Amino acid sequence: MSDLPAIVGPGARFRVVHETRYTYQSLVTLSQQYLHLTPRTFRYQQIESHRIGIEPREEDGSEGRDYFGNITRQIAITAPHKVLSVHAESIVVLKPRYTLAQIQGTLAWENLRDSVRHDKSDAALDACRYLFSSPHVQFSPELEQYARLSYTVGRPLIDAALSLTQRIFDDFEFDDKATEISTPLDEVLKGRRGVCQDFAQLMIGCLRSLGLPARYVSGYILTHPPAGQPRMIGADASHAWVSVFCPELGWIDFDPTNRCLVQSEHITLGWGRDFSDVTPMRGIVLGGGEQTLDVEVTVTPLSWI
Repeated sequence: MSDLPAIVGPGARFRVVHETRYTYQSLVTLSQQYLHLTPRTFRYQQIESHRIGIEPREEDGSEGRDYFGNITRQIAITAPHKVLSVHAESIVVLKPRYTLAQIQGTLAWENLRDSVRHDKSDAALDACRYLFSSPHVQFSPELEQYARLSYTVGRPLIDAALSLTQRIFDDFEFDDKATEISTPLDEVLKGRRGVCQDFAQLMIGCLRSLGLPARYVSGYILTHPPAGQPRMIGADASHAWVSVFCPELGWIDFDPTNRCLVQSEHITLGWGRDFSDVTPMRGIVLGGGEQTLDVEVTVTPLSWI
């Protein structure tokens, strides 16, 4: 990796507030939750500060790391409650990533497919985690067929990934009523509708069906209000995109929902095989009955660097 081209371009500093509120019909006597709400530190991102506030207060809690290196937190609440609120707040610094001009001319995608299973380097062995089927990403002939319209013979890996990103954006319509977390990829492919999670997992399924490593990235994206209107508190949202392994450059991120190479407006929480590995918050409760969930995310740019 010492021969990588120098990365130049803008970086950014953001405040991210992620608020989760469960309201229950009846009292909850025990709540155990597993959180992925701490942004990840890696080559393109550093965390200046981070805190998680929980109401009612947890009686037992511990931090750790999961199989993919993401920071996790486990909590237990035994005080009876009808409302559970989790407030996560971070100051994140994004470092410059490769621009499109810097990543042209990479190896042909077939070369990566043929070599990655035999390469014993640490980077290649890590990439092999993201080659296989996972709970929300299953292989299929239909996914491979869709992918091969972009992954033609001898096409450079990054060029093909950009093509697939563009095609998913053009062929699918964003519709937050069309799918659920459990909607299979073949239904997403047939219906041509979904949300960022669906489009990310669809692209990952296409890549893995060709024998190419691809991982699911969970995080946030800065949204832009209409011209002349102020930014609204809570108007942003959790987001998902795709990371593609390239031996020459490392992992390169693509956002099929927004038809872009990830640059300076995507904040990474963590990554895994699919959504199930990096769910922001999941757990079990005793009692509660019916529940409602409200989530608000606010991404505030603090400075450009």
